[in-house]
Amino acid sequence: MKIVVVLFLFFILASLASALYYLVKDKGQGTRTVRSLTFRIGLSMFLFALLMIGTYLGFIPLQ
Repeated sequence: MKIVVVLFLFFILASLASALYYLVKDKGQGTRTVRSLTFRIGLSMFLFALLMIGTYLGFIPLQ
């Protein structure tokens, strides 16, 4: 489960970096920045739901 969380965090940071790249490259005129940030929000929400379900089902033990 830890590997999955780390991978999701890596993809979230990569999406954030690509949004910054598109923002600088397109000078705020394109839609690629918005799509990249929307994808990042979707990944973050999915990761949050995955952590909540993992905790509920016992994959992630509470201490």
